[in-house]
Amino acid sequence: MKILQNLKLNKKLLRELDYSVIIYAICIVIFGCLNIYSATRGSYYPKLQVAWMILGLITVYLILIFDYILIKNYAIIIYWAGILLLIIGDFVFKTITNGANSWIKIGSIAIQPSEFAKIGMIIILAKKLDDMEGKINDPKNLFILIFYAAVPMLLIIIQPDMGMTMVSFFIVLGIFYCIGLDQKIIIGGITSIILLIVGVWNSPIMKTYWKGRLTSFLSPEQSELTYGLQLIQSKLALGSGGVLGRGFGKGIQFNSVPENHTDFIFAVLGEEWGLVGGLLLILLYGLLIYKLIKIAKNSKDVFGTVICVGFISNLLFSIMQNIGMTMGLMPITGITLPFMSYGGSSLLTAFMSLGLVLNVGMRKKKINF
Repeated sequence: MKILQNLKLNKKLLRELDYSVIIYAICIVIFGCLNIYSATRGSYYPKLQVAWMILGLITVYLILIFDYILIKNYAIIIYWAGILLLIIGDFVFKTITNGANSWIKIGSIAIQPSEFAKIGMIIILAKKLDDMEGKINDPKNLFILIFYAAVPMLLIIIQPDMGMTMVSFFIVLGIFYCIGLDQKIIIGGITSIILLIVGVWNSPIMKTYWKGRLTSFLSPEQSELTYGLQLIQSKLALGSGGVLGRGFGKGIQFNSVPENHTDFIFAVLGEEWGLVGGLLLILLYGLLIYKLIKIAKNSKDVFGTVICVGFISNLLFSIMQNIGMTMGLMPITGITLPFMSYGGSSLLTAFMSLGLVLNVGMRKKKINF
């Protein structure tokens, strides 16, 4: 009985909880499930997605029970646990999927270590910046932060998962920019990353498959039977949807789009729901991000602010990258559309991140009682 009492949230804290954030997230997941149902022509994946959502919501509740300040005490453990998962995925349980060794698969269970390592990276950067009192322009402090950001990113590059590498980079860039890193250093850092990308591109790490996939968006017609096929079919699906779409369950073009229930779920949405459906989804994302920004601005400490900024940066870039690649505006990578695409690891970690941000918002007052 005492254990159950410890799992209860204080009513005074619940008054500070922004329930609209959870509502927007659930609406996006449900909208995603409808599109997953159409893409797969069955209920198996939508049911699994709902199960992952329920698990995600339970995780949100469990995260909200504890003051997020307590998480700071375990930041280093959380970070290195994520690194360990990446090492296991890279060198022990090697499972090649779409040219990348980015999954740990045991039987029918598969997890993407980089999704969890990403959260660990945000938490450790938040702790270090809080300890540094936000003094990011101190050379020693900046070197420490770059070290903690570089370790997971290098392990993700080895896979090679260029999509997740890009996400991780923009998370770090978003955090550094919002905390006040000197713009000259930012420009220098971006230049260094470009040089690193050029080096990796011309190294044995970068497989021919990934080179073709990443550059195919520039001229997909030149490789319409291989790397460009996915994008060409995606554009056909989006174009055939018009303004109002063909109607739920009536799409036909997206059946030719590989990964249409995961990476290319927006192609399904575009054909069946049209421009109106796409704008509705963007509106939901906009409302969600607006609420998260409000929480970040009202945080009582640097630790909470950085956690919020990290997740917001992740969300913003993932949305732009995923929708952009379905239209041929961005390189094709394995980045899922947050809360929309099918995927247990991505959905669970998205809710975990949401729980952390809500925790920050719920405890924004220095004295709650």
